[in-house]
Amino acid sequence: MRIFLAGAGGAIGRRLTPLLRAAGHEVIGTTRSADKAQALRALGAEPVAVDVFDAAALARAVAGAAPQTIIHQLTDLAFAPGTPQYEEAVARNARLRIEGTRNLVAAASAAGVKRMIAQSIAFVYAPGEGARVESDPLTEDPAAARTVQAVKALEQAVQSLLEGIVLRYGFFYGPGTWSPQGATRRPAIHIDAAAQAALLALEWGKPGIYNVAEDDPGLSSEKAKRELGFDADFRVH
Repeated sequence: MRIFLAGAGGAIGRRLTPLLRAAGHEVIGTTRSADKAQALRALGAEPVAVDVFDAAALARAVAGAAPQTIIHQLTDLAFAPGTPQYEEAVARNARLRIEGTRNLVAAASAAGVKRMIAQSIAFVYAPGEGARVESDPLTEDPAAARTVQAVKALEQAVQSLLEGIVLRYGFFYGPGTWSPQGATRRPAIHIDAAAQAALLALEWGKPGIYNVAEDDPGLSSEKAKRELGFDADFRVH
């Protein structure tokens, strides 16, 4: 299968590309910087330098790639929590989720691509008793309003496609993340297990939303385990 991997140079993209190639898929991977093209080739992807905010260029890139599925792993969080620039990163990431996703979905529709798998987050549920499931509401905390608005926009845009799949990930840890040595926040997921979840969604996923995280009292990933075969203990060797 031909896969258009938006964000191939990101933390998940770098782990996901070899998994896709090992499973026999062709990968066309995007990067914002032409300087990173060789790194994507080394992972096994055919690189395409494109800015997701340039709707026309993105549409041309998707049409030229002629993919059967798009995997959306784009983020823009250059600054870690607790740093002076973190709020700037939150704003940039929100814009990416809203405008970037809208452009990617429009490009998919124009190219006749019906299937998209997209990265979302599982740590913005409203408080409640027991483990949160996919049908539970998101928080109305004003402090999280910008992020929740962006998450809703992303998820609604992806699910407007005939075969839209949303993966609500926990906080990442592992190589290439802000927590390389281990989980520091809950719900958590190792970056390798997050990458494999995208591959599983590609091969087995039905349209809808899936929580994807390690076992946690506040979050249930039973749907992903049951329907995708998700295994939080998966690691790349």
